[in-house]
Amino acid sequence: MTKKFLAAILIAAFVIAGGTVDAKSLWVDGGAMSMYSDKKARNVGDILTIVISESTTQTATKSRTNSKSGSVSVGSGTGIFDFIKAFSASGSDNWQADGTATDTNRFSGQITVTVVEVLPNDNMIVEGTQSIWQNRDEHKITLRGVIRRDDVTMNNTVPSYKVADATLKFNGKGPLNAKQRQGILTQIFNFLF
Repeated sequence: MTKKFLAAILIAAFVIAGGTVDAKSLWVDGGAMSMYSDKKARNVGDILTIVISESTTQTATKSRTNSKSGSVSVGSGTGIFDFIKAFSASGSDNWQADGTATDTNRFSGQITVTVVEVLPNDNMIVEGTQSIWQNRDEHKITLRGVIRRDDVTMNNTVPSYKVADATLKFNGKGPLNAKQRQGILTQIFNFLF
């Protein structure tokens, strides 16, 4: 047997045995990106930072005035009504109320959120919670909303005013926060009256 014939038999046996060679990547699909690619959040599980800068001011001014007056005058009686003496009476009632209320709220900070869903139009639903403990008091910030992929900056941040359908909650619990709430009896009286 010649060497060529032996090589052909080996190749045929390899092909018949189904030994095909597949080229596989060293990187996991969806894993590492090229050093030239954009590092902005775009997929479920990616994180980005929301820069919160919210300010609201509400002013209400009310003025109410109500007044009424009346008078009665009766002359003296004659004939069988001579026992009626002449008299007159008058009265007036005035009421006025003025009030002004101004409420200003400012909230600033940053919260890192996770992309929980990518919509068909490439908008992303983000959600995140940050909990800060200080002296046995917990301050919890929760944010959920929809952002456009185009609004994500180079630093992987989004300003809070560009978050659509945003829900921003700032809650607290602990001894200090408990003392700042009304008691249960006060809440019941406020509800009833």
